[in-house]
Amino acid sequence: MKRLLTLILITIYFISFSQNNLPKKIYILNIAEEIGPKAWRNTQKAFENATKLNSDIILIHINTYGGLVDMADSIRTKILNSKIPVWAFIDNNAASAGALISIACDSIYMREGARIGAATVVTQDGEKAPDKYQAYMRATMRATAESKGKDTIILGSDTIIRWRRDPKIAEAMVDESIFIDGIIDSTKILTFTTNEAIENNYCEGKSENIAGVFKLVKINNYKINEYTPSFLEKIIGWLINPIISGLLIMLIVGGIYFELQSPGIGFPLFAAITAAILYFAPLYLEGLAQNWEILIFIVGIILIGLEIFVVPGFGITGISGIILIVAALTLSLITNNIFEYNSFNFAFKKIFEAFSLVVISLSFSFIFSIIFGKKLLLNTSLNKFILKQEETIEDGYSSIKIEKLNIIGKTGITLTDLRLSGKVIIDNEIYDAMSEYEFISKNEQIIVTRLKTGQVYVKKNN
Repeated sequence: MKRLLTLILITIYFISFSQNNLPKKIYILNIAEEIGPKAWRNTQKAFENATKLNSDIILIHINTYGGLVDMADSIRTKILNSKIPVWAFIDNNAASAGALISIACDSIYMREGARIGAATVVTQDGEKAPDKYQAYMRATMRATAESKGKDTIILGSDTIIRWRRDPKIAEAMVDESIFIDGIIDSTKILTFTTNEAIENNYCEGKSENIAGVFKLVKINNYKINEYTPSFLEKIIGWLINPIISGLLIMLIVGGIYFELQSPGIGFPLFAAITAAILYFAPLYLEGLAQNWEILIFIVGIILIGLEIFVVPGFGITGISGIILIVAALTLSLITNNIFEYNSFNFAFKKIFEAFSLVVISLSFSFIFSIIFGKKLLLNTSLNKFILKQEETIEDGYSSIKIEKLNIIGKTGITLTDLRLSGKVIIDNEIYDAMSEYEFISKNEQIIVTRLKTGQVYVKKNN
């Protein structure tokens, strides 16, 4: 029995020794950009990966001046709910939203010369946001600091609460009116240097790099896994570049133009749909384009289609479609709460910049479509994308060169609507024709005004 007990104790010792000597699994997430949808999306994926790998510690490598409050709050909540301990290593800056994220972590480490604080909510033009946003941020910072725990000490009849991270300090990082004796007066927003953060329990230690952090806490055996954005996420970042967005707008409009000008060609429509997906999808994932903006774009396309194929002339339906398309393309480039956090002048400037990008892209698209349209459609390399139909003499089509015909001044009738192009019948022959001035409905009397570059030009025969 004694030998059995000894064997069990030895086995337990070796198992414990083996487990203690296994390398610690460290998962690193880098946040070195403005806190926004991208940072929030990366955080979710990183925490998911860390859980799958049974990581022992998640370390967030932070160097940011801040960003969107709602995105920072989402990251904060993710950290607070994490079953895996989360550490922060502040490399130079953890300002504003970065300070909130750092305080949510279980341990904070900073390099020499780093800073944490200055969490006042500001607009994108640098102006202080209204007090209701400051009040929300104060409460959020206070609650985050309180979540890190406290000690309750009973001294006689007195109860002393000692916070691990003083909530009042967290509030002072938002509100300049808060006075803390020996730390901050009531005229400045609180920002800590590394040494000040250590002195006030807002930093567990100083290190020049991540390796130094583990040396500081005596973790010598560890294995690091680092979150790396996927190829798709890199593509998303590339697609939301304003230059690429402008080119996609040109493809959308150009594709629609060619499809309407050349019935039977499927490739331009396919190109337009693909460009629209590539335009809206990354903006949607980044939290810029909303469902209703995509919907009004689709409605705008439908209205233009109705104007061209159903409603005679060009009136309110077509104009409404154009307005909706321009509005959708413009609004999807800006945040929907731009007027909440920013001054009117700044919001107007951003809207004007987005609108200018859309209008310039539309203008270039129309210019290129008109200049290069014929060349593209006649390019033999595009023949395989063209749906061809044989036009025979028996069906009424003429194989004679237009320029050699003596039909100027002759009258006829429209076989289709001319918007501004279509087909007409002159002397029982069918011709492709272009209206000189206006929309001409089907079955209306026309007169040939001129012949040019294989094209018959007509006007109403009043």
